[in-house]
Amino acid sequence: MSQDWPAVGAAIRARLDDRGMTMTELATRSGVSLTTVRELVHVLNERRRQPRTLASLSSALDWPADHLGAVLRGRSTDDIPTDDLAAIRRDLRDLRHRVEALERENGTPS
Repeated sequence: MSQDWPAVGAAIRARLDDRGMTMTELATRSGVSLTTVRELVHVLNERRRQPRTLASLSSALDWPADHLGAVLRGRSTDDIPTDDLAAIRRDLRDLRHRVEALERENGTPS
């Protein structure tokens, strides 16, 4: 089976840009080492990865867990559905926490 590591790297780079996220943030959010993230993004090492590594990265990038695995197997990213509702909920939760923190700083009641 052919594995398209350059497509995986391109997909991660594009998503990082879309999300305004750094590789360090992705590593932290996914629990995958920064070294591994860099290797994947820059296609420095095309060795086999554990499926859970790609699943963790996919989830941290607000994609379904099998997204990067499908990209690796040559499936077009246009054919892979994304769970926009989960991403919206996650963003809304993040915004709510930020607003609450600002209100606490300013002494403004919720």
